[in-house]
Amino acid sequence: MSNRVVCREASHAGSWYSASGSQLNAQLEGWLSQAQSTIRPARAIIAPHAGYTYCGACAAHAYKQVDPSITKCFNIVPVVCLKESALDKVLLPFSRRVFILGPSHHVPLSRCALSPADIYRTPLYDLRIDQKVYADLWKTGLFERMSLQTDEDEHSIEMHLPYTAKAMESHKDEFSIVPVLVGALSESKEQEYGKLLSKYLADPSNLFIISSDFCHWGQRFRYTYYDESQGEIYRSIEHLDKMGMGIIEQLDPMSFTNYLKKYRNTICGRHPIGVLLNAVAELRKSGLEMNFTFLNYAQSSECRNWQDSSVSYAAGALIVH
Repeated sequence: MSNRVVCREASHAGSWYSASGSQLNAQLEGWLSQAQSTIRPARAIIAPHAGYTYCGACAAHAYKQVDPSITKCFNIVPVVCLKESALDKVLLPFSRRVFILGPSHHVPLSRCALSPADIYRTPLYDLRIDQKVYADLWKTGLFERMSLQTDEDEHSIEMHLPYTAKAMESHKDEFSIVPVLVGALSESKEQEYGKLLSKYLADPSNLFIISSDFCHWGQRFRYTYYDESQGEIYRSIEHLDKMGMGIIEQLDPMSFTNYLKKYRNTICGRHPIGVLLNAVAELRKSGLEMNFTFLNYAQSSECRNWQDSSVSYAAGALIVH
């Protein structure tokens, strides 16, 4: 059996975001400097996964709420991704885990899938997958293994890696990541995964990143819902999105499901959001108090006629009291 470390390359660097570490760092710092730190420390965030030109500024409002200093106190040795490194060097204990739940855009998936990689590369620094949590998740029998090709083709998780690296850079040797590709889950499966992950959400040293854009509007997306009473098309889209955002802030998974059934809003991360809402619902049963607040909303362009198209972005954070 080979002990070689499997690395997932930053496959969208150079197209969806800068492949230059220094340029990327400067961009992230610029966007973060424009956002306010209002509801730290976030236990979970919802943030978009489009190209940074479109959504980098919006995403900053969520990542600004991340406090990298909330850790369990023990030190670890930094690990670099070397071709001949022994796998056991990667299986060190880490003090904080960042779960990243992203929707599957390219591969049909009815469950959730885990990565075959040990290391996720970014232009800033490499991020290490928490193999202990992965092993625990494997034991449940609820997860599939995605191929490395599927992992590198998918952008919903990758687009959060540079921001995660930046937000956590002051403690970069003290955290690991837990990437989860979320399929087109049924309501019962959203409940099942939410219940499973709730114990990790309950841990104040963990952070959940929920990857989602909001309305994809236009003929190319086969979605052209329009409420004329709102005025211009882009105003109708905003009203529709903010209706959904308000329901998410209520932290009621059934209300969110009913909203999606009624309006069919093309929120691509609806299933990761559903998993989060069900995890929150599970924790609320034990009396844990939480609230979610959206902090920013943006659209890639303002649709004014039926030939136009746009994608919406929203950033928000979950606080546990």
